[in-house]
Amino acid sequence: MDPLDALPGPATAPPTIAPSAFLAMLADGQPVVADGAMGTLLMAAGLTPGEAPESWNLRADTRDRVRAVHDAYIRAGARIVLTNTFGGSPVRLRTHGLADRSGELNRAAAGIAREAAGRHGIVAGSMGPLGELLAPFGTIEAHDARAAFAVQAKGLADGGVDAIWIETMASLEEATAAVDAVRQVAPGLPIVVTMTFDSHGRTMMGTTPAAAATTLSTLGVAAIGANCGNGPDEIETAIAAMRLAVPGAVLVAKGNAGVPRLEGGVPVWDMTPDGAGRHAVRVRALGAAVVGGCCGTTPAHIAAIADALGAPRRDAS
Repeated sequence: MDPLDALPGPATAPPTIAPSAFLAMLADGQPVVADGAMGTLLMAAGLTPGEAPESWNLRADTRDRVRAVHDAYIRAGARIVLTNTFGGSPVRLRTHGLADRSGELNRAAAGIAREAAGRHGIVAGSMGPLGELLAPFGTIEAHDARAAFAVQAKGLADGGVDAIWIETMASLEEATAAVDAVRQVAPGLPIVVTMTFDSHGRTMMGTTPAAAATTLSTLGVAAIGANCGNGPDEIETAIAAMRLAVPGAVLVAKGNAGVPRLEGGVPVWDMTPDGAGRHAVRVRALGAAVVGGCCGTTPAHIAAIADALGAPRRDAS
């Protein structure tokens, strides 16, 4: 029996933003600003090395610090905020002894983000890779990957997210497993999938942006794109290739703030907020509908992106 069969059925909690409204927002041609890094700001707020960021969603002394990150990005102009659940699958959480709390952690994260986003912001449930390779390159079978992603997706859906955001994927097989899992437990939610590419223009598994776009576009997801990586140049190259391969796709660009260097043991990132604004203009011209940031980006970077794209600031109340 497929492990997915043992899970409860589709989530009953409706998203706050109607799926049709979210899809219309992506497709109306106007630039949409997404948020920036979560981990970067949580570390600045006291997250220690080796600590699971997702554990902060439940602790009374840290829950408000997670919400403060969302609040800061919304004030900076982000229309979409991602939940603090990048590593929230049971597979990834088991290294912290939290595998059996995956659903709870994801539900809590969705609630925190919703409190910050209010009636107008989009809450996207972040689902990152499992951290282990799928067979035959690793030990996780596809059905076990689907089961793990399904637990996470159901927690996010039950918490009231407006969409599921599958990000930083290197394997098309893993991305597909995640999409399949979401479709089974939360079929009404739109899905966004972004891959991560290295300086050679491929994912860790050797997939090019064009091949990724071609495959992902067959899955019927709401948007596809690129995130993370080594900085704006790689993101821009990936978006240009994806646009050429699938001209009609809604594209997402959410890159890192360059490459960090250590100064006194503290990572310092290359890209300034002004640089983020210039990058936003370029990647928008290349076809990106949604622009935000990943590792190393801050509310200052997102504010510069919003200003450069002429995106309005919204009150989250």
